Amino acid sequence: MLRPSVPTHTPQPSDEIARLDGIAVDIERTPVLRGVDLAVRAGEVVGLVGANGSGKSTLLRVLATLLAPAGGTGHVLGAALGTSACAAVRPRIALVGHSPALYPYLTLAENLHFVARLFGVTGSDVDDALEAVGLSGAAGRRADHCSQGMRRRAELARVLAVTPSLLLLDEPHAGLDADSRGLVDLVTDRVRRSGGACVAVSHERDRLHCLVDRVVEIVDGHARPLGVGGKVPA
Repeated sequence: MLRPSVPTHTPQPSDEIARLDGIAVDIERTPVLRGVDLAVRAGEVVGLVGANGSGKSTLLRVLATLLAPAGGTGHVLGAALGTSACAAVRPRIALVGHSPALYPYLTLAENLHFVARLFGVTGSDVDDALEAVGLSGAAGRRADHCSQGMRRRAELARVLAVTPSLLLLDEPHAGLDADSRGLVDLVTDRVRRSGGACVAVSHERDRLHCLVDRVVEIVDGHARPLGVGGKVPA
């Protein structure tokens, strides 16, 4: 079985997983984000919405410490953005991108065991995570021989196995059938109960409604609060 969930963490005002103040990002000299202010606290799931090209995925890359801002200040897990300190916290961040990121010539199990060794996670935890997402029977199948939905479930299993402090999801329900979509809720619940936080981007506002605590919309490069308690405007 997977490791039992720890008691739900009760966030305190100082429990900031990430904070952005006036963050600006240019992509190929084109302004994408301008003056973004955002705080993400332990134990919460924040939803990001916005038009195509508004900068949602760019903001996830900033939170993953993979993209240094052109302006503003911020920190993620105590590391100041754009500094060498970010390298030390990246192992505690999981980014599940729009397209599954697996080594194509490795099996699903090999992909997860490779990451598990880096995190000091036991092989039994990996096996349990694959079982939890319904992939124990396909663990020996090469990733490039799997459907998009199977690869997505394998990425969610990887999150279950390592339980990051910050989980970033870009269209997490993409490729999942109706019977598998509850796995996203399972994974985000595991992270928040361990005292971590999640930020999720989705075009499916009905799914986001059930997943998040509050919603932020990216408009004209700025972050604008929309709703609290999972109330996502239509």
